Amino acid sequence: MKIIVPMAGRGSRLRPHTLTVPKPLIPIAGKPIVHRLVEDIAGVINQDIEEIAFIIHKDFGTQVPKDLIAIAEKLGAKGSIYYQDEPLGTAHAIMSAKESMSGPVVVAYADTLFRADFTLDTTADSVIWVKQVEDPSAFGVVKLNDKNEIVDFVEKPDHFVSDLAIIGIYYFKSGETLRAELQYLLDNNITKSGEYQLTDALENMKLKGMKFVPGKVEEWMDCGNKNVTVETNSRMLGFLHDDGKNLVSNTVESNNSMIIQPCYIGEGVVLTNATVGPNVSLGNNTKVENSTIKNSLVQTNSVIKNANLDNAMIGSHAKFDGNFTSISIGDYSVLE
Repeated sequence: MKIIVPMAGRGSRLRPHTLTVPKPLIPIAGKPIVHRLVEDIAGVINQDIEEIAFIIHKDFGTQVPKDLIAIAEKLGAKGSIYYQDEPLGTAHAIMSAKESMSGPVVVAYADTLFRADFTLDTTADSVIWVKQVEDPSAFGVVKLNDKNEIVDFVEKPDHFVSDLAIIGIYYFKSGETLRAELQYLLDNNITKSGEYQLTDALENMKLKGMKFVPGKVEEWMDCGNKNVTVETNSRMLGFLHDDGKNLVSNTVESNNSMIIQPCYIGEGVVLTNATVGPNVSLGNNTKVENSTIKNSLVQTNSVIKNANLDNAMIGSHAKFDGNFTSISIGDYSVLE
């Protein structure tokens, strides 16, 4: 099994945090989004992962490819790096990794996390991960027949068609077939609003009689902007805590301080006269003094003083000293 992860977008809605690091490498509960994503996929497919192909932008620099390859290797897989330099749509992005498109593949967009407990139907030509939602008009949805097979894809329906929203993760039994269908779009310049779309390839495959089935997830967590990323961090901490995971490093130095679970507290963190939690992630080597922090995400090597934070997101190597509450400051920022 191979996993293909298109992630060339910079994540403009999550600025300033994505000015120095791509969104999929933003940590959630102490681990990059994309790392958690591929781990969760591995848990669902229950097969050995041969390769993880990451599609990035050339402007991401030299460290990002190294970090991504390390993530793949932690899962026992080969890591491959491909580049998409123009935003020409989902189909174009996936085709950037065409050399890795063979055998069974999973395509997963790296801006979402999920929790699921379903068995992958490897007899189907494709499995599309979906989540039941209250307002389907904001999403692409799938329509099912009485055999639980997908018979239609509808983008942002203006009347009720289905409440099963496509979350952006797909399994294909044959990577070769997917590649051929995507190549057909490119060769024939089949676009929508100037972009090559994966949904057009899915429609062509369905018309050829290929079997599509849904994989229904229990939880779907977005990381699109600051507020939902902080919320996703809180939800993930809760799930991991319920699973019995200890996310507080034994190297934490706590002086007259209290940790209210669930929390992730990284290595080398120093707490002085602080109350941290619930639902807080503090990255490695962060220092918190005379502060109360809840429902917040702080990355590595930052210093927080005299703060009362709630629904806050602070980058790495930042300094914050003040009485603001719901803040969002990026890497190397100083507010004191």
